[in-house]
Amino acid sequence: MRNLFLSIALCLFTFSSSVMAQSPSDKEHNFRVAKNLETFSAIYKYLDMMYVDTLNADEVVKAGIDYMLNTLDPYTVYYPEEDVKNLDMMISGKYAGIGATIRYNFLLKNAVINDPYENMPAAEVGLKKGDVILAIGDSSMVGKNVSYVSDHLRGDAGTTFILTIQRPTTNKKMKFKITRRAIQLPAVPYYGVQDSGVGYLNLNSFTKDCAKDVRRAFLDMKKQGMTSLVLDLRNNGGGSLQEAINIVNMFVPKGITLVKTVGKLESANKEYMTTVEPIDTLMPIVVLVNDESASASEITCGSLQDLDRAVVLGTRTYGKGLVQGSMDLPYNGYIKLTTSKYYIPSGRCIQAIKYKHENGGYTEHVPDSLTHVFRTVNGREVRDGGGIKPDVEVRSDSLPNIAFYLTSTGRDSTEVMLNWELQYIKKHASIGPAKTFFISDADFEDFKQTVLKSGFKYDRESKKYLENLAQLAKFEGYYADAEAEFDALRKKLNHNLAKDLEYNKWILKKLLTSDLVAVYHYQKGAIENALQFDKQWKKAVEILQNPAEYKKLLQPVVSQPLVKLEPAIKVAVDDKNKTMAK
Repeated sequence: MRNLFLSIALCLFTFSSSVMAQSPSDKEHNFRVAKNLETFSAIYKYLDMMYVDTLNADEVVKAGIDYMLNTLDPYTVYYPEEDVKNLDMMISGKYAGIGATIRYNFLLKNAVINDPYENMPAAEVGLKKGDVILAIGDSSMVGKNVSYVSDHLRGDAGTTFILTIQRPTTNKKMKFKITRRAIQLPAVPYYGVQDSGVGYLNLNSFTKDCAKDVRRAFLDMKKQGMTSLVLDLRNNGGGSLQEAINIVNMFVPKGITLVKTVGKLESANKEYMTTVEPIDTLMPIVVLVNDESASASEITCGSLQDLDRAVVLGTRTYGKGLVQGSMDLPYNGYIKLTTSKYYIPSGRCIQAIKYKHENGGYTEHVPDSLTHVFRTVNGREVRDGGGIKPDVEVRSDSLPNIAFYLTSTGRDSTEVMLNWELQYIKKHASIGPAKTFFISDADFEDFKQTVLKSGFKYDRESKKYLENLAQLAKFEGYYADAEAEFDALRKKLNHNLAKDLEYNKWILKKLLTSDLVAVYHYQKGAIENALQFDKQWKKAVEILQNPAEYKKLLQPVVSQPLVKLEPAIKVAVDDKNKTMAK
């Protein structure tokens, strides 16, 4: 163990020497690195020899590594050999399994099938939502958690096993022979030209080759008569930077620098340009974003915004302006670490959080008052820090507390919503078209009565706030004088489940509808169905059908000279050099 850490220290000395001449500060830094690695090695040696209990080296050392990395940023992560396969799946979107999501049923205390994917083994053999997973081959899955069951469902492509389930609507045990396949999660789960002539394209991840999927979908919709496009990047956490470049390149001319990355090492400083001729530079585009749109999503929408090629609509994005690289480690391990920041065409970096590394590590959000003004190609004002601010802000509907408890796994121990949906599925062999289906008032009334009889309970936010206020009033000495008013308010806010269900009828009907459409029409059907209730989508269509408004949104309020990218990048590089010289 000690020799291992000394070898790492020696490598660091050699690496640093190859990067730059050894200044006194470099020598001091390298000495401290070697000193601390040797100290760590000595501490673990004594723990291993003398600690009262026998230690698991993999667990103890990994815990130390994880804590160290946690003081840096959430994107710098160590993957031991057994976890590398999960990283590969995140990058590629591929894995070998049955093609279904599973969840834990808290009433049955068992993992169950949630949503089989269309044209995948689970759906093809006839597995259905709610099926209780009892055994995989000879291994019992009764009472096992989701992670355990998921690991056993996955395996090498082409391998076959027997899955034993119990169907809750009939209580029958059933066995299915399933052959695992390579599962490619769709980067574009749904696209289509809507009645208005506006094309809708949902991109949910930037996995390998997703730009080809976007290109095919765009060209297909264009053949169908699409006159404008809505690109939906909501809840898209990002992925491949190069795929983002390729997607933007479809809509802007060849030869434009879209992204520059700036890091500590010269090898981290790169430029990403459009390299091929675009397929369309004129079609009006609106990009939908929210606070879960991050990384490659922000490169895509931010570049289109900076180049005035699209209107960005929704809510402010996550604000991830950091780029990660990867290195192989001994014993087939892997580390993903932050190597640079990226800058989009206007010259801004949209990183929202500063990660401080002293005192155990902490974070600071960049306030709007400390952000800087940059300009788009047309001269519109945009800012760095804090993610991408949309050109048109439209907030989505918030989820009421009762809906949160009904839909969130683990919040409702009665599983009443799932059980009602399973009974609905049993009674209905099919439903209407995904695009227009919506459960009836009679269906909702049946659901409401089922909830009332189930024993379902949830915490009401109004009660929480009232009791917190009462505690504060007691602390400050005002409660005695206002006790009658508090008692009266408690009576007014008395729990009335039937009233709460009726009050939130619209949102609950939408949630039930979405779940049911996913069963009958799979993921793409659920996305298409949701558009009929989506006010952000509707606002995007409104803008695209009004060319004057669309054009106005891409013009500056007051004309200003464009701030070019190169000076901003030069400042960032100069700052890095100054820091390294200190």
